[in-house]
Amino acid sequence: MSRWNLTWLLGFSAVTLVGLSLTYSSPTQDGSLQKKHENIKLLVDVLEEVQSKYVKELDAEKMRELVENMINSGLEKLDPHSNFINSDEYKQFQKLNKGRFGGIGVRIGRDRGDNLLVETPMVGTPAYEAGVLAGDIILKIDGKSTEAMSMKKVVETIQGEPGSKVTLTVLHEGSKKPVDIEIERAEINIDTVLGDHRMKDKLKEWDFWIDPTAKIAYVRVTTFTETTTAELTHVVDALQRAGMKGLVIDLRANPGGLLRSAVEVSSLFLEEGKNIVSTKGRGGVREESYNAKHHDPTVKPGIYYPIAVLINRYSASASEIVAAALQDHLRALIIGERSFGKGSVQNVINMEGGNSALKLTTASYWRPSGKNIHRFPDSKENDEWGVKPSPGYEVKLSDEERIEYFKWRRERDVVRRPGQEAPKQEAPKQEAPKQEAPKQEAPKQEAPKQEAPKQEAPKQEAGSA
Repeated sequence: MSRWNLTWLLGFSAVTLVGLSLTYSSPTQDGSLQKKHENIKLLVDVLEEVQSKYVKELDAEKMRELVENMINSGLEKLDPHSNFINSDEYKQFQKLNKGRFGGIGVRIGRDRGDNLLVETPMVGTPAYEAGVLAGDIILKIDGKSTEAMSMKKVVETIQGEPGSKVTLTVLHEGSKKPVDIEIERAEINIDTVLGDHRMKDKLKEWDFWIDPTAKIAYVRVTTFTETTTAELTHVVDALQRAGMKGLVIDLRANPGGLLRSAVEVSSLFLEEGKNIVSTKGRGGVREESYNAKHHDPTVKPGIYYPIAVLINRYSASASEIVAAALQDHLRALIIGERSFGKGSVQNVINMEGGNSALKLTTASYWRPSGKNIHRFPDSKENDEWGVKPSPGYEVKLSDEERIEYFKWRRERDVVRRPGQEAPKQEAPKQEAPKQEAPKQEAPKQEAPKQEAPKQEAPKQEAGSA
């Protein structure tokens, strides 16, 4: 394979190739540019030596795999959220952002110890109903250790044809003995806005009233996709027309998703023009500021009733943006645990004519108050990161209590056939913090004007299978 073919294999543009050739033909006045071209030459030389001298001859497919692994291994050293997405993965990535993809329905990432972590099983999916829990560490996939697997390889191994099966060996949080969970793969198509329990006469529909007499509603947002805003708008509109007097928004174990979706969801409950989140790029330079815009004039912003937002240590990214915006504008009380602290922005950059993509960390999120969201590797507990519960509203859970809650929640979500009894299980006991909520007067506001967004926000996505 020629040097130029290898360079093409790396995906370098024609402009880069011209620049590289000019570097060898004339001296450069820019030392950094020369160093960049030297790095490119080194990479090409290494690949050429592998192609010509490696003990086994590598065909084009194997060379492509080698290049992708080299890219991803390097990106993973930069941060756990940047990676190269090949053609097959990119198709799945786009489906996931649309709320549909193939697999078992689990969102995965890495914890601070670099263990393969279940950020959350998606409600109603095979993984969720089989007993996979948020916080589980995946030790093996079909008997193969995940210790040395890249995120790309993990996703490829878990995914498969609908109807086929995969076995995950997981360690539940707080447990010492791992368990094997066999899961049948399926095409995943999930609603991202859920209620607390199913309607008795319509088992596949959610009842969003947690206290129908007092008109207190409850919604769970499990992730932020392209459909989340429309789903939540439909639910909130119906609840407001029914006379809702209070709303609980549950963002526990929500790993995030699209920044645009988080901004639109926040806009449902804030006055027009209120800042929701800002991004800062290299060197701390402010890049974008996203403010509340009311895109649907039929839905009044939720300023006429109190709001409580539930978060825990697995609430991350887009869910932290929503919680922080409502907290900073005194629009909601935040109840639960300190959030995860995932405040970095990944831009999805099309590569190879849109057939693949580079997901690259390019900026960080900042709250309306100007405080940082991201928890950096050297961040300490007393540093400013994530979203903390409102004073007096922290609810700490032990590992055992957290596992019991997730089990209780999963059983409550299962759709059963008529006449099929659910296993008897008591709700986990939790004492609510004794404190009266501060009074908040609703500001006066006219009906919002409909306005189209000027720019799409950068997309963000956790590993999913």
